[in-house]
Amino acid sequence: MKINGPNQTNFNPYKQQIQKQSELTKGAKQKDRIEISNEAKQLQESGKTNEKRAAYVQEIKQAVDSGEYKVNPEKAAQKMLQFWSK
Repeated sequence: MKINGPNQTNFNPYKQQIQKQSELTKGAKQKDRIEISNEAKQLQESGKTNEKRAAYVQEIKQAVDSGEYKVNPEKAAQKMLQFWSK
């Protein structure tokens, strides 16, 4: 009959740590999900550039760069009044 002393061969000091790691990996198998609301989808669509508006902005940029762009002060003042009187 063999008697083991204080140094047993089946003793593993890292056993608790291994068990904790295996428990963590079991919980990690769940996948994340995300749902985008209708409002967010509408905001995303409205954020896309309109081709007509992009062309208009490009025309204004070219006119400003060439020095041909003239501001109509009366029209600008009317637009400001309309905006601030709301």
